[in-house]
Amino acid sequence: MPRITRRRALSVVSAVSLLAAAPLAAQQPTDLAKLQDEAVRRTQEYVRINTSNPPGNEDQTMKWFARIFKEEGIPFDTASSAPGRGNIWARLKGGSQPALVLLHHMDVVPADPKYWDVDPFAATIKNGEIYGRGALDTKTLGVLELEAFLALHRAHVPLDRDVIFMATADEEAGGNFGAGWVVKHHPEAFKGAGMLLNEGGGGDLEDGKTSFSIEVTQKTPFWVKLTATGTPGHGSTPPPASAVNRLIRALDRLQTYQFAPRVVPAVAAYMAAVAPSVPEKWKQYFLNPAKLTADPNLLTELQIDNPEFAGLLRNTCSITMLQASPKINVIPPEAQAQVDCRLLPDQDHAAFLRELAAALNDPQIKIETVLDFTAAVSPSTTPLYQAIVRVIEKNYPGASIAPAVSTGFTDSHWFRDLGIASYGFAPIVTPHDEESGVHGNNERTSVAEVRKGTGVMLELVRGLVGR
Repeated sequence: MPRITRRRALSVVSAVSLLAAAPLAAQQPTDLAKLQDEAVRRTQEYVRINTSNPPGNEDQTMKWFARIFKEEGIPFDTASSAPGRGNIWARLKGGSQPALVLLHHMDVVPADPKYWDVDPFAATIKNGEIYGRGALDTKTLGVLELEAFLALHRAHVPLDRDVIFMATADEEAGGNFGAGWVVKHHPEAFKGAGMLLNEGGGGDLEDGKTSFSIEVTQKTPFWVKLTATGTPGHGSTPPPASAVNRLIRALDRLQTYQFAPRVVPAVAAYMAAVAPSVPEKWKQYFLNPAKLTADPNLLTELQIDNPEFAGLLRNTCSITMLQASPKINVIPPEAQAQVDCRLLPDQDHAAFLRELAAALNDPQIKIETVLDFTAAVSPSTTPLYQAIVRVIEKNYPGASIAPAVSTGFTDSHWFRDLGIASYGFAPIVTPHDEESGVHGNNERTSVAEVRKGTGVMLELVRGLVGR
């Protein structure tokens, strides 16, 4: 059974006068500067807690947040879905409007130090940038949300709705020990919620142009495990066929198979919105992506230049994990592969499974679904979406803004399934060539962006929830 703990912090601390009725720029700059200093320090502290998933160990970051809430006198709850897998949430009470959830995940993907310039869990500041696994995905976002949440509490800001801070486990593996588990076992954590802010969007800087994406939907993961079986034997006497050979032949057919390209409405809107900021050679095609899907050579070129957008024009499958014999001289009775497929938001999953089986072209290979989510789109007409647009326009003049479709998945789908309008947005501008740090090497974000993002996030949340 999952272990569940419940804690309530009881003390109350005095508020600071960070926020007032005047706009953020006219408020006390010293207090904002202190909040920014605190955000930089806490980003480093957070990154230094190794929550690589597997195994996660998010109970350590859960305890870190719990200490902060205790110091601030904010009631909170914790719940562990399994040993070491912690989740935490806190709520500021307000008026009767639908509550706002500030969500992020505490786990990160593993990092191999030998491919990094610095220790990936030291949070080293180098050339004005904080290096570390989670600096972009998504510990910095968590700190920005935390600082806005604390500022509202400290200043006793009258709220027209509850504000819920939520940090969860296991997003990098699907969220079944994190957001998905909280949705199932602790629905009271987000009772009354109508809007949610999460990862999935943010700022991009390329060729001197800043563009912002606000994630409103995403391709859905359809992860599968393929298993081939055969007669085992000694490696010195290879048979005409084996489990490994059967699997290799099927995987070769899959990796050369081309899923039909097509343009779904959400992707067409996204590409049209970012067209002004893409390189000149691609502008006309982003405005009319049907031209891309009609030309295989052009689509291949886009995949080389911009694989993110190319991935939004078709279903995709990446062969990521292989397993067969544990010993070099043993022909195994079984060979397995795990494949990361991502489906367009409107794709019928049963139909895709049939197409996948046809592409493998081997009925003796067993196909098992490992992960499968539903798709949903959040509208761009809600108060939260419009507030994000306003804060971008104010703080990043001239930046393009697009309702985005993400090639990756986030925990937002758990909440969209419940009818909660959910958006991916972080007020951080990342140079385009540094975005590869997400799940890659030398992940980092600049100190200047953490400081600016602290103020922008505070302005966003304050403007949305303050009376």
